[in-house]
Order: sequence, then C-alpha cells, then structure tokens
Amino acid sequence: MKYISTRGQTAPMDFSDVLLMGLAPDGGLMLPEHYPNIDSATLTEWRALSYPQLAMAIMQRFATDIPAADLQDIIERTYTADIFGSDEIVPVRKLEDDLYVLGLSNGPTLAFKDVAMQFLGNAFEYVLKRKDACITIIGATSGDTGSAAEYALRGKENIEVFMLSPHGKMSEFQRAQMYSLTDDNIHNIAIDGMFDDCQDIVKALQQDAEFKAAYNLGTVNSINWGRILAQIVYYFKAYFAVTTSNDEKVSFSVPSGNFGNICAGHIAREMGLPVERLIVATNENDVLNDFFNQGAYQPRPTAKTYITSSPSMDISKASNFERFVYLLLDKDSARVHELFEGVKSGQGFDLSDLMQAVNSRYGFAAGKSTHSDRLQTIKTLYEQYGELVDPHTADGIKVAKELQQEGEVIICAETALPVKFADTIVEAIGQIEIARPAHTEGLESLPQHVVVLDNDAELVAEQIRQQVTPNPT
Repeated sequence: MKYISTRGQTAPMDFSDVLLMGLAPDGGLMLPEHYPNIDSATLTEWRALSYPQLAMAIMQRFATDIPAADLQDIIERTYTADIFGSDEIVPVRKLEDDLYVLGLSNGPTLAFKDVAMQFLGNAFEYVLKRKDACITIIGATSGDTGSAAEYALRGKENIEVFMLSPHGKMSEFQRAQMYSLTDDNIHNIAIDGMFDDCQDIVKALQQDAEFKAAYNLGTVNSINWGRILAQIVYYFKAYFAVTTSNDEKVSFSVPSGNFGNICAGHIAREMGLPVERLIVATNENDVLNDFFNQGAYQPRPTAKTYITSSPSMDISKASNFERFVYLLLDKDSARVHELFEGVKSGQGFDLSDLMQAVNSRYGFAAGKSTHSDRLQTIKTLYEQYGELVDPHTADGIKVAKELQQEGEVIICAETALPVKFADTIVEAIGQIEIARPAHTEGLESLPQHVVVLDNDAELVAEQIRQQVTPNPT
C-alpha cells in the first residue's frame, strides 16, 4: 500500500514515512492510493474477533511495510484492559431501541482521542527506533488531542512534543491534564487566540521546508494518517456490536470540528462497512453543517469563531475535510490545491452542484446543536435514563434524534467523559457528584507548566530552537 497527497505533487510513500510526516511536502494530506474493499464474507469472519484482532486485520491492509509480527506487537501493547478499562476497549451502550452510544472515552485522558493516540505513541517509537531517527512533534489542540498526545508520548525515546492550545479557552480539567505533566519531552504553549490560530501556526511551520527538515517536524493532529487508521477500527467494532447480519445498516452521528473522526467513518464506509448515513454534528461553529446542507464551505476568521460549552469543536477550519473533498472531486488534485490554497487565504468555495453525490453517494447529513440544546439533552438523558454525557456527545445525540429517519439505527460517537466538563454538567442538571477515575483525583490542584505566547509562528519556532538540537546542515 502506497500513500499519495491530495495535492498530487508528492511521490508515493510507505506507511512508516507517512506516519511521521504530518502535512505532505506539497501542503496536502496523505492518504492511500486506494481503500481496501471488504466483502461480506470477510465482515462475517471479523464479527468474532477481539478488538486487537480486528485492529490487526484492518491495519495490516494499510501498514504493509511493517512486518506482521511487529505490527501485532504494537497493537497488543496498545489495546489492553489495563489501558482502556475493559477487554471491549470501545463498549457500546443502548439508550433506546434505535439509538446507541459508542464508548470511546475509557483511555488515560478520558477522551476518544486516546483510542488512536495510544496506538500512535507506540507506532512512533517503533518506527523511529527502526530508522534510528528522532522527531519533534508539533500539534494544536482545542482540548482533548493535546492531553491524549502527551499521555501517549510522554517519556518516549527520541520524541519531543510541543503542544499549542488556545489560552484560556479549554476547560479547567483539560488544562490541568496537559499543563501538570512534568516529563522532560513535553512542552506546553498557550497561544493568545483560538484553536484555528494554533492550527495555522502548526501548518505554517510544517510548510517551512527548511525548518521542518532541521527539526524533523511531525504531527499528531488529526491530519496524521496513523490516527485516522486507528479510528477506522472502532466503526467496524461498533457495527458488529449492534447488528447480527451484514444485511443490516447503521448510521453514525459524530460530533465534529476538525472532520477527523467522521473522516475515519467515511473511509470505513468506502471500504464496504454497511453504513447508511454519516451524520455530522456541529456546535455553534457550524461551517461543516453549512457545507453538508448547502454545499458552501466558508471558514471563519478567529474573530468570528465562537467560544462555546463544547470547546473541543470550537473550530472553523476543518483540517481533514480536504481528504473528503479530494474524493468528491474525483481525485482532481489540481482543483483541490486551488480550493484549499484559497481557504488558506480566507476564501471559501461552493460545491453545491455536487450535493447529490455528497448525500446519496457518500451518505452525509448534518445538523447543529447550541448551548441550550446541549443543556437540555444532558438534562433529559440524565432524568430519563440516568445517563450522563459530556457536552460534545450531547451535541451528537441531539442532532441524531433530530435527523433520525423511521427505522434508522444510529450509533452516537462519544467524545469524552462528563467530568472533563463539569461546569456545563452542573449548569444542565444542578450540583451532583460526577464520577471520575481515581488517577484524576486532585488533578486540578497540581502545579501547571505552560508558556503563554502571542499568536506568532516565529515565537513558537524560537521555543523549538531553544529545546531541540537541529540536524547538521
């Protein structure tokens, strides 16, 4: 399996090289030359597999340059009951006859990002050792990616991590998770701006070829193909959990800001998973909702990006969206390059003439949830079912129930455990005891270590220069 860029100007590469690189040299995103086709007989075989076995069956079709025994070792060290709380790894729970929640938040940082990031940490370490190389990870987070990355990479050999977050915009719990770490290879930087500003800095440094080469820049943001690959697995697992026959179809409702999680679901569908619809659930930052309903993609500047009570989705430029648009435009890399260079300079684009393909060929739908919506959803679920969900998951459930068609089975992808957003939970249902894992007790009272910088890529570059020895020229 070789990987190519959405912009068409990067030579085909192996999985191990793509894993470490982040953005392609031409500014695009890497993806496989084709998606494997999974037939019904294979789906039937996979139904009986454990989570690590299923991960191996799927990942070995993509990571073809890693020996099978080595890949299996990485996977078996990643997906354990000790790390994820149960052998199921991603348990599915039933809310109603046709409505389920996919439990993705049982990893060390209590968010869905752990499922992919724990794999990525072990895969990075393996590939770097094999190449006798080192890497400088630079990432941006709106809340959960940062802590998941840092917990997966802390103490790993030959890896330095610089994680950018929007100053003062995350929940208290999210900040404590990241900033309380004391590992020498973890460096937290708070940017005076929004998540999109952090993401723009990461892209700017990734696109500085000289700087990227000097400091071996890589990324763990959702643009990283290894993360997308790891997320594909749980769509298959969730499907098997709620069906008994491959003749059945399900839909997924996914809270979405950066389009990474639902992009994995889109790829699973392209591989042959019997998915009826992929429902994009946004918050007040509804750029993706606008596109999937109207065909117009118009990212907003920082000043027009809302600060909401589902902060991990306070994003107005969806990084992974380019992978879907590439397919939608029949792999016309020149057109993709033109459109997304425009996005880089603040322009949007209109593909409303392709909406029939978006909805029927690719199965997308979308809806929006607001602060009052998520408060009501949290309250209703708690009162009716004793079920407590975080604000982002509430967005996904609200949109799922709003768009659900007769007879449609919908699985809602969980974002995080409620304790990460306690203030919003209390606002929704009043003062209650919110369960939290023992390892997070007292987290918010620990000393925090973070550098606050203005919104300037050069200031971040200087932090990297101070901490990392460049390659000899």
